[in-house]
Amino acid sequence: MDSTEAPPVIDLGAVPEAEVGWGRSALVVALWRIVERTLVTSSVQPSSAVRRAALRVFGAEIGPRVIVRPRVRVRFPWNLSVGANSWIGEGVWISNRERVTIGRDAVLSQETFVTTGSHAHRSDMRVVASPVTIDDGAWVTARCVVLGGSVVGRSALVTPMTVVQGRVPAGSMFGAPPPRILGDRFAAPGTPRGARARGQETRDHGTGSRPVAASPRGKQGDDGTS
Repeated sequence: MDSTEAPPVIDLGAVPEAEVGWGRSALVVALWRIVERTLVTSSVQPSSAVRRAALRVFGAEIGPRVIVRPRVRVRFPWNLSVGANSWIGEGVWISNRERVTIGRDAVLSQETFVTTGSHAHRSDMRVVASPVTIDDGAWVTARCVVLGGSVVGRSALVTPMTVVQGRVPAGSMFGAPPPRILGDRFAAPGTPRGARARGQETRDHGTGSRPVAASPRGKQGDDGTS
């Protein structure tokens, strides 16, 4: 496109409608919303056993000894499979127009968002969806985003706040580089402004950047665990 040409705007009023229930009737979807809010998402309801039972009634395949914490949301339970001994942490949101498969002994930690859906952003913004697989033993830590079509390999670990789009190799640790100290926030008294800027540039582009010191390990659950 010519840089002087105005980009097109997609008419959202003409977007093709998506399936209402994505495999179930509108009535089943409405019933699920009520059950989800009262028995699955609710933090007042403390039992993983009740959450597992509710998900199974609506078609989810949930293995034995799966832990489902409060505030979990599952858009379409009939598109969910979770293997034995896996943990679904507090506040996890699974938006699964397509199938989400979580293996055995896998962990999704707090506030992680798994979505199979997106939009055809180059054409008409219609809904598109691709399945997600999180393999046996994988750990997707706190506040990650796993996008449609992704596969997190067996026993892989995804570090906090990471976006996954594609395949994470088995046994790998996947995430952005750790933060580092770029320099001091404030110049020392009397330092000329230009000198301060030149010193900052040296530190930013040289090899002397200092790593962030590791913080002491907190109580269990404070470091991205469920």
